[in-house]
Amino acid sequence: MSHFALTIIGRDRAGIVSEVTSILYQLGCNIADSSCSILGGQFSMILIISHPELDDQQKLAESFAPLEENGLSVFLRTLKPGGEEHPDLQGEICMISVYGADKPGIVYRVARELGEKQINITDLNTKLIGAKNAPVYVMMIEAILKQGVEVEDVEDWMAGLKDELQVDISVRSITPMEL
Repeated sequence: MSHFALTIIGRDRAGIVSEVTSILYQLGCNIADSSCSILGGQFSMILIISHPELDDQQKLAESFAPLEENGLSVFLRTLKPGGEEHPDLQGEICMISVYGADKPGIVYRVARELGEKQINITDLNTKLIGAKNAPVYVMMIEAILKQGVEVEDVEDWMAGLKDELQVDISVRSITPMEL
């Protein structure tokens, strides 16, 4: 079975997800993993897809021509075997929330601190919220704490950044639920 990474970017409008998933459904593709968001007025979507028989990237890419005709940019890449597999991430899942005045360096400084401590960021989102004349920068990070690291440790590491960047940073554990 072949696996592909599919990326779609373009001016946001209603119906994009429906158009993309319709093509995938008609082709007989499976969506293994996906993420989509609106970034500064641009719709962005990345999917890991598979098909039991299609292995020709060019032929598959041609199926997305209608999206490009409607102003979207489509990028398709064949994944090497194993590239579709979920990594076995061991450790406690936590959510790190950052709120404050918008300024350069917030994402870098928080990510650098976590990276130096070998904390794996599994999801990161940022947005500006609030009034135009007083926007608030919001960053949400999902991370996996390595063995022996507690939420309180991360809070301690972030204390200096809170003061330096003049932002509020909170860390909380996320308890996964079995379905």
